[in-house]
Amino acid sequence: MGALCGERRSCRGFLASQWEWLAYPSRGRSGRRGRGALGRCAGAGLLLTSAVLAGAVSAPARRNRRMMGALGVRRGLEWLLGLYFLSHVPITLLLDLQVVLPREFYPVELTNLLKWYTKEFKDPLLQAPPTWFKSFLFCELVFQLPFFPIATYAFLRGGRRWIRTPAIIYSVHTMTTLIPILSTFLFDDFSKASGFKGQGPKTFHERLTLLSVYAPYFLIPLMLLLFMLWSPYYKYEEKRKKK
Repeated sequence: MGALCGERRSCRGFLASQWEWLAYPSRGRSGRRGRGALGRCAGAGLLLTSAVLAGAVSAPARRNRRMMGALGVRRGLEWLLGLYFLSHVPITLLLDLQVVLPREFYPVELTNLLKWYTKEFKDPLLQAPPTWFKSFLFCELVFQLPFFPIATYAFLRGGRRWIRTPAIIYSVHTMTTLIPILSTFLFDDFSKASGFKGQGPKTFHERLTLLSVYAPYFLIPLMLLLFMLWSPYYKYEEKRKKK
């Protein structure tokens, strides 16, 4: 800014010298000073023009960089969600639904895998599932399982705004079912006198280990809910429908 002010003073000096040169042509020194001031004035104009042009060019570039960064974050989240739903299909079909479907549907290897898991992680809900937990698994069979391949396609393909409302419904439903499950692991009494007949985690470390197995099925739907509610890309579809 100081340089530009100095150049403006030089331009005013140049105009004064030019008037003196026109009035008194014999004063060659003033003419030479005027020509030097002319060069400085032209240089200041070039600097100012270059600054204006650079600002005009850099603004769209900064906008494009921000848009590319937002697109990269959105695609990363979509890939994470797509892989989550893809992995959920075999877990639901091969393990979870053994609780509500006839055991004859599953080979011995899969039933033994479920027994190993319940013994290793001391999961009381799959060892001796109560009725309320079976109702959650029945909802997983009827409502969630058909949604998993649809959500997998939508998020891995990317940019499918129609998934917004079904994803919000799924995330709220799943988090609602996980609240009593996680509360049971944290606060329930797993002694022999309880309804679980001693089957379950005894120490705090065992409870935390079991929580770490179920916690992603609460945290990822929570992330999905926030993503669908706050993402400008997915909110645009809702605004367009309202119009």
